[in-house]
Amino acid sequence: MKLTDEHIAGIIEQQLDLWPLAKTNFDNLRQIARKTLQLGDFPLTAQLNPARIRSTGADVSKEALSKRECFLCSANRPAEQMSAPWPSEGWELLINPYPILPVHFTIVSSRHEPQEEIPFDMAEMAESAPSLAIFFNGARAGASAPDHLHCQAVLKSELPLIRLVEECHPSSRKGWISSEEFGHDLPFQFLSAVITPDLEGMSALAKSAKALGIDAETGLPDKGLVNAFFWIGDNGLLRIVVIPRRAHRPPHYFREETERYVISPGALDMAGLLVIPRKEDFERIDRVVAREIYSAVAFPDRLPEEIRKIFTE
Repeated sequence: MKLTDEHIAGIIEQQLDLWPLAKTNFDNLRQIARKTLQLGDFPLTAQLNPARIRSTGADVSKEALSKRECFLCSANRPAEQMSAPWPSEGWELLINPYPILPVHFTIVSSRHEPQEEIPFDMAEMAESAPSLAIFFNGARAGASAPDHLHCQAVLKSELPLIRLVEECHPSSRKGWISSEEFGHDLPFQFLSAVITPDLEGMSALAKSAKALGIDAETGLPDKGLVNAFFWIGDNGLLRIVVIPRRAHRPPHYFREETERYVISPGALDMAGLLVIPRKEDFERIDRVVAREIYSAVAFPDRLPEEIRKIFTE
């Protein structure tokens, strides 16, 4: 079963009719403030979204997680929150009640299991919903519920990173390449793949589950330090982007209040939509600070060889 645009719109409309909180937050997106911060060849839009403070400021330490009920488990969800079965077995489709974009879903595992490696099911999800980009926040790369496996989905047409990748990585060049080969001025580097429906493509797809980042403080590899996007390109082939990370949050997040920026990049931030909950941060952020933030949480110049060899060997 494929999720058509009509089906997607119907799910959202039905849910918002039943859930006033979600409807208010979706309606508020119409008045949301945005501004453009072009970073070299990387098209960036900063978006003021106060409702996202719940995710941006979430305490995801083991101690905090142990003290709260998992809000993605069906037993703990609000009574108004409905779920629809996802075409991939073992997953449920939920409206994200604190949306970043007008179409914003959370795709939740039916089992309570930790957010570990990138799930292969994202490929089937993308094929089932060709107008959507399916994305994944690693446990230390933006996930506000790292204790419960989940992905999210938005319209792929909304993401600047997808447009950039499709322009720079032609679908005729199958397999994985590094963004370093694009020859563009980018604030961070990542890996891009074109997956063909053959044995070579399946081998390339398998490499996505091995993706990892490298902790800037310890120098140790960490599968939680990654973001990933899966979508179907215009020619019908599966596309993947994996963004290895160095840190969950930039040093700007921990500064004294007068110099602090409450910005905690997840996948959508890395895709060119920098979500900012506080008005004062939105008003004063500029290209210099935005580039500093990306450089702090990802790899600005060259991907470490330890990461590159996963995808090139």
